[in-house]
Amino acid sequence: MGYKSEGEGFMVGVQINPVKGLPSGFPELLEFVLDHVEDKSPEPLLEGLLEARVELHPLLLDSPERMKDLIFLDIALDSTFRTAIERSYERLNDAAPEKIMYFISLVLENLALSIDDNEDILYCLKGWNQALEMAKQNDDQWALYAKAFLDRIRLALASKGEQYHNIMQPSAEYLGSLLSIDQWAVNIFTEEIIRGGSAATLSALLNRFDPVLRNVAQLGSWQVISPIEVSGYVVVVDELLAVQNKSYDKPTILVAKSVKGEEEIPDGVVGVITPDMPDVLSHVSVRARNSKVLFATCFDHSTLSELEGYDQKLLSFKPTSADITYRETAESELQQSSSPNVEGGHAPSVSLVKKKFLGKYAISAEEFSDEMVGAKSRNIAYLKGKVPSWVGVPTSVAIPFGTFDKVLSDGLNKEVAQNIEKLKSRLAQEDFSALGEIRKAVLNLAAPMQLVKELKEKMLGSGMPWPGDEGDQLWEQAWMAIKKVWASKWNERAYFSTRKVKLDHEYLSMAVLVQEIVNADYAFVIHTTNPSSGDSSEIYAEVVKGLGETLVGAYPGRAMSFVCKKDELDSPKLLGYPSKPIGLFIRRSIIFRSDSNGEDLEGYAGAGLYDSVPMDEEDEVVLDYTTDPLIVDHGFRNSILSSIARAGHAIEELYGSPQDVEGVVKDGKVYVVQTRPQM
Repeated sequence: MGYKSEGEGFMVGVQINPVKGLPSGFPELLEFVLDHVEDKSPEPLLEGLLEARVELHPLLLDSPERMKDLIFLDIALDSTFRTAIERSYERLNDAAPEKIMYFISLVLENLALSIDDNEDILYCLKGWNQALEMAKQNDDQWALYAKAFLDRIRLALASKGEQYHNIMQPSAEYLGSLLSIDQWAVNIFTEEIIRGGSAATLSALLNRFDPVLRNVAQLGSWQVISPIEVSGYVVVVDELLAVQNKSYDKPTILVAKSVKGEEEIPDGVVGVITPDMPDVLSHVSVRARNSKVLFATCFDHSTLSELEGYDQKLLSFKPTSADITYRETAESELQQSSSPNVEGGHAPSVSLVKKKFLGKYAISAEEFSDEMVGAKSRNIAYLKGKVPSWVGVPTSVAIPFGTFDKVLSDGLNKEVAQNIEKLKSRLAQEDFSALGEIRKAVLNLAAPMQLVKELKEKMLGSGMPWPGDEGDQLWEQAWMAIKKVWASKWNERAYFSTRKVKLDHEYLSMAVLVQEIVNADYAFVIHTTNPSSGDSSEIYAEVVKGLGETLVGAYPGRAMSFVCKKDELDSPKLLGYPSKPIGLFIRRSIIFRSDSNGEDLEGYAGAGLYDSVPMDEEDEVVLDYTTDPLIVDHGFRNSILSSIARAGHAIEELYGSPQDVEGVVKDGKVYVVQTRPQM
C-alpha cells in the first residue's frame, strides 16, 4: 500500500506513502490514525478510522487497480477499530449513558461499512443518533425510544447472523467432512467467524447497555403478556414452533428461545417464558390468555440462564402485570392446573354446526346472516351506520358458507375433488404431510361461471371495483386469493388446533369476506380491556406502520403500544416505540378475509388461525421511523392514538362488552375492518 516500517515495536516508524487513486488527504488521515493508535482515550482514533473507511468505501465498489490491497487496508482499519473498542470496555463501566450510546453509534457506523444490504442498519444508526440527541436534551422519552432501536439493532444482527450461517455453514460442513475435522469445530465455524467481526462487538455493547435503558425507562426485567399463576416442570426448547404440536403428559413450563407470534400453545403446557418479543396482541399471546397459560418475555439474560438451569425441575411462578417471581417447589405441592391446556383439565365443550350451500355464490352485506357467514362478516355489517361518522367502515360483500363444497362438486373440478378425497384419507390415517398437498390441490380449482357472475354483480352493486374490469389477469389473482383462503382450512396450526379441542374438522366451513383495502398509513389492534392487567377501565392498543399483517402475523419486532383510560380518552400513555423493521404497503386492491364458523366459538381461540389474502402482493419496505410523524410529532401522535382509543371505546359501548378491534388509519381517518368479542 506504499507504507514501510523502520525500527522495532508496535507501529514504530511506520510511514505512509501516496498511492495512486486514493482520495486526496488520505495519507494524512492514515497518519492521524497511526499517531493515535495507542491513545488511552479512543474517541479520536475511532473517529479517524471511521473517516478513513468512509473515504475508502467508494473505491471498494468501483473495482479500481490494486483492489486486493484496498480490501486488506479496509480489513486492517476495521480490525483496528474493533481492537480500540474492546480496549475501551473497562472505561465504559462507569460511563454516562450518553457516552455508551456514542460508542454504540460509532460501532453501528463501522458495521454498516462492513456489510452489503445495509439499509436496515443505516436506519438503526439514524434512529440511534436521534435517541442520543434526545438523551442529551433530557427528553423524558429518550430511554424508551432508544430501547426500541436497541431491540431493532438486535433483530438486524440476528438476521445477518442467520444469513451468514446459511451462506457459510454448508461449505464448512462439506469441507469438514472431507478433511475429517472434529464435528464440534465444524458446528461453531460460522459462529466463530461472526464472533470475530464488528457484529459481535456491537452485540457486547448492547448487552451492557440494555439494563441501563430498562432501568431509566422503568421497564423492568419482564413483560407479562398473560399473568397466570402456575406450577410446572421446566423444559428448555429452541423454538416454540418446533413443539407446538407436541403433547406433554404433565404440567410443563417451556423456556423457548424463539417465539414468532403465530404458534399454538402445546397440550400440557401451562407457561411459556421467552427472551423473544412477540406483540401483546399477537395470535400466540391471545391464545395464551384464552387458554389461561402464563406467557411472558424475560429481558434479563442472567434470569433466563438461571431458568434454563432448572430444566426438568418443578417450579412455581407467581406473576403480576409487570414482574414474575418463581421458586423451586416439591412435587407434593403441585396442584392440578385448572388450565384447559393441561391434559385432564376441563376444557369448555365446543362444537361446530355443518353449514350448507344455500344457493348463492355471493351476497351483499344486507344479506349477511349466521347461516351464510361467520361473525367477522356479521360484525362488520352491524357496525355500518352505527359507529360515529368519523369512523370509517369498508364496504363488504361475501362468498358464503358452502360455496367451497359447491365449487368442488362442480363437474369442472372432478379431478381435483377426487384428489382431495384421496388426500383426506391419508390425513385420516394421520399422514400429516397430506395437509400441504390438500392446500396445493385446492389451488387447482376452476371457478364456475355462475360464481363469477354473482360475485361481479354483488361487488359492483355495492360500489366496489370488479377485478375483471382491469383484465383477466387481475381476476385470476382474485380467484387465486379466494382459493388460498379456502385452502387455509388445512394449514397446520388450524388443523391441530381443532384436533386439540376435538372439533370435527370436516364441519369447519369457510366463508370469504371481500373488502376493498384501505391503503393504510398505520394499522392497529385494540383490546378494550387491558389484556395484561385485566383492567376494564383501560384500553390497550398496538400500532404498526403500513398494513396490519406485520402486527398480527409472525413479523419480527414490536409494535408501538399504548394504554388509555376510558375517562381520559384525550390522554393516551405511550408504553413503547416500535421496533419492527418492515412495513407492508399496497396499492388500491381487494382483500379476501377468512370467516369460518370456528373463529369465534366461546371457549375456543380460533381467531387468526386462517388466512386473509390480498389480491395484489404487498410491498415490503424497510422502515425509517426518524421521519415518521407518529414517532417524532407528539401532537400528531396524541391525536392519532386518541382517535384509535375513541373508536375502540365507541365499539365497546355499541356491543356492551369488551372488544378485540382491528383497523387502519389513512390520512388521519380511522377505519375499522373487523371486531370480535375480546376473550
